[in-house]
Amino acid sequence: MAQVTVGARLHFGFQNLSLAYERLYGGLGVALESPTVSVEALPADEIRCDDSRAREYARCATDILDVPGIDLQVHKTLPGHVGLGSGTQLALTVLAATARAYDCRPEIRNNAPALDRGGRSGVGVSTFERGGFVVDAGHPTERFTTDRPSRGEWSVPPVAAQHTIPEAWRFVVVLPEAEPGRSGDNEDESMRTVVERADPTIADDISAILLRQVLPAIAGDDPETFGDGVAEIGRLNGAWYADEQGGVYRPPVGELVTEMEESPAIFGAGQSSWGPAVYGVTTRKEADSAVEAAEMALDSAGVGGDVLVAQPRNTGASVNGKQ
Repeated sequence: MAQVTVGARLHFGFQNLSLAYERLYGGLGVALESPTVSVEALPADEIRCDDSRAREYARCATDILDVPGIDLQVHKTLPGHVGLGSGTQLALTVLAATARAYDCRPEIRNNAPALDRGGRSGVGVSTFERGGFVVDAGHPTERFTTDRPSRGEWSVPPVAAQHTIPEAWRFVVVLPEAEPGRSGDNEDESMRTVVERADPTIADDISAILLRQVLPAIAGDDPETFGDGVAEIGRLNGAWYADEQGGVYRPPVGELVTEMEESPAIFGAGQSSWGPAVYGVTTRKEADSAVEAAEMALDSAGVGGDVLVAQPRNTGASVNGKQ
């Protein structure tokens, strides 16, 4: 039996959504230890799986690997379409577990496009492979224009920068009771509209923050500067998305972010991907106070939800079993 486990990821935003520049997208984000996706797999003569999403990925995985089938048990999954990377992490976990069950190499990066992964951001693929803080290089604008190429006909963006996240850093994650974020055709349509209208000067501002603030801060173990930087990159991304999501943040994220950033225990807060997940950068020492601030933010907004503290994950997925 093969077992594969990996944590969620946070997505802080993109470096560029304007067609005016040579590279489009270019995501940045971090790997988390929790919550997790965990699956077990055994070779089989057909596909057996009770989880509908995992079953579809298993069909793709068995085709990619040219194996007859897989008996797949999903023990843990991430909540879908909330900004934690549920689709990519489940798809790659299923692929890796199927490959290990058959003593095959999954070639995660090469095969991710056939699973419809990495078509915009490469963060989820890169965190699955190695964990840490990731900045990807984006896609060539001339190939993507306002639409992605057909499924599987792209390459996962190369890693432009990857850093170990300092062990004492923590991320408070808030999952408010709200409608799921955009996905599938709705996400594609929204992204097309955003890219067609994107102001290129915003990308210039993001580049300056990334190079002068975020990268030096993670290299220098400065969570306050890092948190301020990724939060500002999130706000700038929100300026691109404002017409599509009803503001710089989608409701009720804006109110939560404002309240959380009032706490000295939270060094920067923002929306992960399309939300509604909200993150706050903190440290092990400040984690309890950060949780309290996040819970107070939910109360102030009159919104139910869950709050958790996640450690950074500086390794890729855990793959065990037959080999």
